[in-house]
Amino acid sequence: GGQRHYSNLAIATALTLRVVFHPPFRQAEGFLNSILRLMGLDLAAPDHTTLSRRNKDVDVPRLARNHEGPILPIVDSTGLKVLGDGEWHHRKHKTKTRRIWRKLHIGVDSGGFIVASVLTCSGAGDAVQVPALLDQVDEKIECSTGDGGYDTRGVYDAIAGHQDEPVKVVIPPRKGAARSKTSSRAVAWRNENVDEMASLGRRRWKKESGYHQQGRAENSFYRYKRILGGRLRAINAESQKRETLIGRVVLNRMSELGMPKSYPIG
Repeated sequence: GGQRHYSNLAIATALTLRVVFHPPFRQAEGFLNSILRLMGLDLAAPDHTTLSRRNKDVDVPRLARNHEGPILPIVDSTGLKVLGDGEWHHRKHKTKTRRIWRKLHIGVDSGGFIVASVLTCSGAGDAVQVPALLDQVDEKIECSTGDGGYDTRGVYDAIAGHQDEPVKVVIPPRKGAARSKTSSRAVAWRNENVDEMASLGRRRWKKESGYHQQGRAENSFYRYKRILGGRLRAINAESQKRETLIGRVVLNRMSELGMPKSYPIG
């Protein structure tokens, strides 16, 4: 009566079904068994106890980008619910249930492909996660975009430390921002944004700098919550991280299959 051993691929497949269709572990086991029978494969799905145990340490392979070359990472964050009945239920019934949230930070390229992700507690700052996001990017960065919350010295330093080549940083300086007198590549990039915004105005600067690419990250969050939901079903912190990693692979795979492949002719 020892434990059965299943491949990492089988466990990751069953957990992917759970992330996409939201069944409990027992139903995920039965769902995958049904699919395997329909495919005529003499294989057994991992049992529900194995899924419950292994969802903390399953290896989630990263999906390779479907195009090469420099990338334009766009960073942003959103909240994912863990526990609680929602704001409407809380206000109507005056419940005191503690609502727990996690914050998902992502980096998205110009094609909508999620190149990096970090899951943190709800109180974690956005800007301090940028080094961890950039550590997941192996390619050369051509331009990096973020909203005003990323206008910090640490963010500029992290981008400058990623590579020796120059990078265009599109982060709107905060209102009343002044030039820095220190000398470094990162400071020079921020001073350039401060000067251009003072000259052009905030609205025109956003238009001419390409800041509105930020909408791609917001669109990725919309897709995540519409397809996978805005709630994390895992309770354990490591399991929650694996859940968001699987969600990231699922969305990237959908983009890969659904995006048209175009190229110039003539």
